[in-house]
Amino acid sequence: MNFIEAVHLQKSYGELLAVNDLTFSVSPGEILGLIGPNGAGKSTTIKIALDFMKPDSGEVLIFGQRMNESLKDRIGYLPEERGLYKRLTAMELILYLASLKGMKKSEAEERATDLLKQTGMMESKDKQNKEMSKGMAQLIQFIVTIIHDPELIILDEPFAGLDPVRTEIVQGIIGRLRDEGKAIVLSTHQMNKVEELCDRVLMINMGRTVIYGGLAETRAKFKRNSVQVAVDGEIGDIPGVIESRTGKGCIELVLSPDTTPQTILDGLRDRGITVNRFEVTSPSLHEIFLSLAGVEHA
Repeated sequence: MNFIEAVHLQKSYGELLAVNDLTFSVSPGEILGLIGPNGAGKSTTIKIALDFMKPDSGEVLIFGQRMNESLKDRIGYLPEERGLYKRLTAMELILYLASLKGMKKSEAEERATDLLKQTGMMESKDKQNKEMSKGMAQLIQFIVTIIHDPELIILDEPFAGLDPVRTEIVQGIIGRLRDEGKAIVLSTHQMNKVEELCDRVLMINMGRTVIYGGLAETRAKFKRNSVQVAVDGEIGDIPGVIESRTGKGCIELVLSPDTTPQTILDGLRDRGITVNRFEVTSPSLHEIFLSLAGVEHA
């Protein structure tokens, strides 16, 4: 059973079509990356999925049901808009919000202590939230999101305000949650994190689906006809190469449409050139994102 099943979602604000016929799903034990430019419809999609707003048409099922009160404690949501009770300490806030999720105090204290240790925040547990940096507050909100061990987790920009060390800590926790069988939606502008964490990606632009599928499948769909090579000596002119670009420790050869990488490799070997590295290049998700967003806005 999919934990989210969204079918043909449509939502307009006046004449603006914010979500246009979106269909997607999220299964237990996977992370779906939700990406797109600002104003693409990501936040609206999340709000519809969580029943914060109704679609004009289409349907969302959560755990196979329409959203109802009995399902809400099975969901963890980290919104893009942040807000903490400033006069409460970190531990007080976590325990208070855990109680709203129906957790017993002893259970919440044990879970909170574990998560504070994992995130390196144990020494700050007695600090008031008004005394915390943006990154520290972000970690507390992340802890609050998962304190009740939800089955479905929706994270909107979870790495915002975090330094590289804490970013890696949060990334590790998200990966472990996926391995435990949680279904996770990760919305972020950090494409490298989507590539490192996500099993599938949904890219939307102007409310429409641009990409929906696995990362390997997506890269294969948009692959370039080029190779990166590192050789001993000079390559010279090679039939079938229309452009060469010198990079750090290698050369990228852009091939004509009717030239295969194997043809180039055979040609180099026929010349007696020692090939130390030969790799068919795949575009990064960031490159695909930029090219498609550019096309959509053209």
